[in-house]
Amino acid sequence: MGDYVAGGVPERLVPRTTDARNAGEAMVVAARRRGPGVAFWGMAMLVASEATLFGTFIGSYYYLRFESRFWPPPGTPEPRVVVPLIMVGILVTTSLPMQLAAGAARRGRLWATRAFLVWALVIQCGYLVYEIHDYVDQLKVSVPQDNAYSSIYYLLLGADHVHVAVGILLVVWLLWKLVRGLTMYRLNAVQAVAFYWHAVNLLTLIVIGVLLSATV
Repeated sequence: MGDYVAGGVPERLVPRTTDARNAGEAMVVAARRRGPGVAFWGMAMLVASEATLFGTFIGSYYYLRFESRFWPPPGTPEPRVVVPLIMVGILVTTSLPMQLAAGAARRGRLWATRAFLVWALVIQCGYLVYEIHDYVDQLKVSVPQDNAYSSIYYLLLGADHVHVAVGILLVVWLLWKLVRGLTMYRLNAVQAVAFYWHAVNLLTLIVIGVLLSATV
């Protein structure tokens, strides 16, 4: 009698994440895996739902813009161009250490995984601290209640900052989990969080592009 086949793979060769309880075993199981794990697809579904949410926000932004004679309205400052572009450029660079962390985890390199995550975390925290300070400073000049432009501007920018903060919390959580070593579950988590950060960086690029379109 032949082996039971699951997804084209004999049952005895199907990777079992519960069998990988250290870095070496996780590396072996990861090498046998033919595609993304369940954690990745779960994160992909979350990202898809968030993309839908931001699509609604961006659609509202352009609806309000096309219905307004002036954008932004007189008396409301235009968004700055240079500083936001520099900051988003800095944030996007964190995709590199996050991807390197995912690759290191897949190869069972625990210390390298931690180092790449710390590298990314330092930049991410610096970005968020500056952006929160800048957000508060802008609220001293105009507030969401002023007009439709200010309302959707602060909504888009604030929602993006929240997603950056969530990403930072996920990286901190990963580092805490990795203190106790690398297992298959934690390897899956590193790859899923790396994917989330790629999505956040892309989202931030889009949001900044939309907001800066008011200067065109």
